[in-house]
Amino acid sequence: MEASEFVQEMHSMGERLLQKLRELPQAEPVELLAFSIIVLFTATVLLLLLIACSCCCARCCCQETRGRKVQVQPMTLP
Repeated sequence: MEASEFVQEMHSMGERLLQKLRELPQAEPVELLAFSIIVLFTATVLLLLLIACSCCCARCCCQETRGRKVQVQPMTLP
């Protein structure tokens, strides 16, 4: 998919979403519930993505200097 096609597709999706939002006050309860579930799911996915990225970046960007690791040797019986 070319960049111009992608931008056009995103623009058309935005227009459809805006149209749905404008019609929301007159929507039936089932449509309101479905829309609420979709919004809640999208927000959850974005929140989990944000948490995952922040944990990953914290490990990469904020490296702590750790002490020397000691290797454990097996105990020898007398």
